[in-house]
Amino acid sequence: MAETKRIMVSLPNSLVEEVDFIVSMEKKNRSEFIKEAMKLYIREKRKVEVYEQLKYGYVEMSKINLTLAEMGLEQDMAELNVYEAKLTGCEKM
Repeated sequence: MAETKRIMVSLPNSLVEEVDFIVSMEKKNRSEFIKEAMKLYIREKRKVEVYEQLKYGYVEMSKINLTLAEMGLEQDMAELNVYEAKLTGCEKM
């Protein structure tokens, strides 16, 4: 088992009452409850951070994709103009 450290936390009475109600229903003690609550908070915080990083990545990737699509469209239009010029016999580039 990992080494443990005792800490002291000050909480409003109303919050302590809620915690005590929950721990009595779940047959746990305050330490277990607070340890689980802290783990859950850290896990959720990490999820939000990952979400934000993914969101940033998708925004950046969309800019790159738009640039590539515009470049491809320009090339397609240039090739279409050359093709149409060859069809009509007016070779303008």
